[in-house]
Amino acid sequence: MKLGKGRASLCAGVALTALLGLPAQAQETAQASTVDEIVVTAQRRSERLQDVPVTVTAFGAAQIEESHIVGVQDIITRTPGLSFDAFPASEPRLFIRGIGSSDRGSGGDPSAAVFLDEIYLGRPSAIAFDVFDIERIEVLKGPQGTLYGRNVVGGAINVITRAPDLSNLAGALEGTLGNYDRRELAGMVNVPFADGVAAFRLSGSIRKHDGYTESTVTGGDLESGDTRSARAQLLLEPNDKLRIHLTADTTTDRGTGPANHILFTSRPDRYPLSLDPSKSLATIDGRQDRDTFGLRSEVSWSLPFATLSYLGSHREVDYESYYDFDGSNGTRGIEGGDTEHSELTSNELRLLSPDDSKATWVLGIYGYRAKTDRAVRNNTFNFAGRERVVQDSSLKSHAVYGDITYPLTDRLNLIAGVRYTKDEKDYHIVNLGPQPFQTAFPLDATASASFDAVTWRLGADFHITPNRMVYGMISRGFKSGGFQDAPSSLTAAVTPFNPEYATQYELGLKQQFFDNAVTWNNSIYLIDYTDLQTGQTVGLAKITNNAGAATIKGYETSLFWRIGAGFDLGANYAYTDATFDDFATVDDNNSPINLAGNRLSRTPRNKFTISPSYTLELANGGELRATAEYRYESLIYDDNSNLQPEVRQPTEFVDANAGYTSPDGTWTLSAWAKNLTDERTRTLQVFFNSTFFVAYNAPRTFGATLRWNF
Repeated sequence: MKLGKGRASLCAGVALTALLGLPAQAQETAQASTVDEIVVTAQRRSERLQDVPVTVTAFGAAQIEESHIVGVQDIITRTPGLSFDAFPASEPRLFIRGIGSSDRGSGGDPSAAVFLDEIYLGRPSAIAFDVFDIERIEVLKGPQGTLYGRNVVGGAINVITRAPDLSNLAGALEGTLGNYDRRELAGMVNVPFADGVAAFRLSGSIRKHDGYTESTVTGGDLESGDTRSARAQLLLEPNDKLRIHLTADTTTDRGTGPANHILFTSRPDRYPLSLDPSKSLATIDGRQDRDTFGLRSEVSWSLPFATLSYLGSHREVDYESYYDFDGSNGTRGIEGGDTEHSELTSNELRLLSPDDSKATWVLGIYGYRAKTDRAVRNNTFNFAGRERVVQDSSLKSHAVYGDITYPLTDRLNLIAGVRYTKDEKDYHIVNLGPQPFQTAFPLDATASASFDAVTWRLGADFHITPNRMVYGMISRGFKSGGFQDAPSSLTAAVTPFNPEYATQYELGLKQQFFDNAVTWNNSIYLIDYTDLQTGQTVGLAKITNNAGAATIKGYETSLFWRIGAGFDLGANYAYTDATFDDFATVDDNNSPINLAGNRLSRTPRNKFTISPSYTLELANGGELRATAEYRYESLIYDDNSNLQPEVRQPTEFVDANAGYTSPDGTWTLSAWAKNLTDERTRTLQVFFNSTFFVAYNAPRTFGATLRWNF
């Protein structure tokens, strides 16, 4: 529980000051308008955000539209406490409060999860959906092992789509034009029928843009995008006891490969430099293609003593990427990519407490199956080797859980939950060669392993006043064990790495004051992170180890102030001190070393956003609204070794939006811009063969969007 070290102590002091809050009398002194109420389902039931004893960042539909958020990457960059491995962009891997994984192998799992309408998207390539017609997006910080299950060690992103409306015929149409020949079209229609007993909702989108980088070798574009999504929903409520909600969705991505560059090398004859982020020496345009399809069914039946709910899903994803890894036309080129087919099936049965119950509780059983066939290709020219590594894996996971919130008084609640999970994994890996590159050759290995764990949470919340709640929570999360993506030997291929665990201790304060014109939420936490699965590159091999232990300490604060006279201000800040206590590994010469004291990769110590806005109500009843957003992220390390050159310097981004809404609210015209200052920061950094390979974020983009509602 040691907090020392300068900034951490300062952070704790600031946090304690925040937790003391403002005097309750201040609630009666302001005349500003109130903040809009936010309802979330972070605890598997609808609750006011201010009543949930968990650190949650929520994005509503209006904010998603204003910020032109189109994918999960936009959420991550706007949320303090979150970061991600963005390479390739089509397979994002989350890091929440320092906990994450870059493992894409079929025998591994993520450490932080994404859910679509409570359905677990268990593969990085499966994180594909369009945010048009989304009700909200919730980001839950810290272990959520009781209610959300396996592989939610760091936290979760829960995307909630808009459900069909039984009462109103409605629709929307939205079009966007922008630079890089951006063309977007999205639409929605909601049709109630059968006298309000049923409703059908259909939404879809097409989003295309040219590449951000030109290959001066091929003349083609890199990093182009063409995404088409559709979602169909049917809601049936034949009586006040039965609710049936069926969903089918699909997403198709077609894009060229990522653009890599060489910043320096000891052998320019082999790897010519490419210093301009907008130009590349890639010898192929490459591809990043994906097709996903999902079915979801939810049935709720109100019984006299509880509500019985079933949630089932089946999802499939086909993914293929192939690109020029070195991004040069030198004499020692490297090309590669992977193909994947995954099938993910889940079934969950829940029993939830009735609305009139004194205690709020849920009991559930959960089953999840995943089958992944993956092939990795690495082709090198004039050195090393060429290989095609085929992996196939299957997973069976089962869990039972229970969670209860019990009111001891009308202001004090006790919270307790427990979950038991058992995973069974089968893994087969073959290196077809003809030469080794990252994986041992020849290799043909089959392995099986099972893992189980008990995860839990225990806490309490106390309402000091109706608008001020303090809470404390201890929660434990679990990530399943797995198998190496690129084993260096037969022994390594059949030897599983162990599960990882995180136990978080969190104190928080959620409060509203000045007649609810201000919402200010704060939390401090400490995470005891053990047996963490960390990846490290040793020579050419990618190795996943159980690193030992780490301690993560942090403070997060979120402020929204409806100042008045049309002015609003939002601000979010996260301080994260994530350090290894023990990390026994080997260096590039295969000599034993211990990286205790190093910082966990991809985790900035400081990250904050500031979002001012102004709304002007016109005499004709129309509305002008302007918003801006400034984001800062401090230095991070791309590798746990914390060595140069794989160090990413602090970054700053500015976005802006201005729009007009008609008096009747039926249409809105807005102009928007992302990355106004054209910041080009490195999203990939790899030092290999005495050469430094990098990739960059998207440049400045801007456009205009017209939306019509009826």
